Amino acid sequence: MSTLIIWMMGAGLLLINIVLRTRILRLEARLKELSNPQEQLAFLRQQAAQKDKVPAIKALRKQYPELSLIEANKLWQQIQ
Repeated sequence: MSTLIIWMMGAGLLLINIVLRTRILRLEARLKELSNPQEQLAFLRQQAAQKDKVPAIKALRKQYPELSLIEANKLWQQIQ
């Protein structure tokens, strides 16, 4: 009997995990839709004038946390 309860709780937690993960992925996708690449480029250009590549990319990612390192690097390559 206790094994059945443990299995049911495990299955319930797994379903909750799947639902929450799906919701997080949707929110991240929506956040990326709302972020403006032109704003990001303008911010990066401003940082590039004052800093080297690595500090400028760090500042960009701090300002726009939804950006991955690869995306930030691609933006850097666009302004070079």
